[in-house]
Amino acid sequence: MPDPVLGLIVPRQVEIPSEAYALYPSGVKFLLEAVGLESMTSAGYDSVIDRIVPAAEALARQGAQAILLIGTSLTFYKGPAFNDSLADSIRRATGLPATTMSTAIVESLRVVSGRRLAVATAYNKDVTDRLRVFLTELGFEVEAASGMGLERIGEAGKISAPDLHDFVREVFRAAPACDALLVSCGGLRTLELIVPWERECGIPVVSSMPHALWAGVRLLGLTGAAPGFGRLLSAS
Repeated sequence: MPDPVLGLIVPRQVEIPSEAYALYPSGVKFLLEAVGLESMTSAGYDSVIDRIVPAAEALARQGAQAILLIGTSLTFYKGPAFNDSLADSIRRATGLPATTMSTAIVESLRVVSGRRLAVATAYNKDVTDRLRVFLTELGFEVEAASGMGLERIGEAGKISAPDLHDFVREVFRAAPACDALLVSCGGLRTLELIVPWERECGIPVVSSMPHALWAGVRLLGLTGAAPGFGRLLSAS
């Protein structure tokens, strides 16, 4: 029997995210369509919104059985209702189950009972502040939020693991009462850092790309379990 197929709508990259194969090396097939996002700014997001549904329709024609819209900031920047409308528009256009990266991180935080958050992002201040508003509107308490100031697509992937580890640790230290740590930006390579962060900080960690992929494969009826990659992924 063929593997179930998850379609990924991505901001710009032309290859399947490597985290997909690291988490799910077998049992799932991935397809990809990009919308050509140039920058992680409101103007950048506005310029590609109209490309999302056509990308979803292209994935459906290729055989996708569920669709994940990747790009945390692309989906949270106008608030929860807008994020929901993006997933709804994909469902209406394709007839397929769909979710977004922002919905995935929210679901993940709720699964690990995270409410008081330390939030580390790749973004500039405006986009980081928009994430704070998004999370607050959904009932979370953001104890601290700080971004790396990145705007161009692709820059996040160039951040070294040691630099990313140290940045996130400093954000955590600014929020001594937090009960979960959120690392936001699908371009940040966090997969191998989740366990070290959880061990050091003593709280669950949710990160955009790994936990969005978890949510996406669950749309296919799979558990999403990926032992060795943190509390939520190991326990699924």
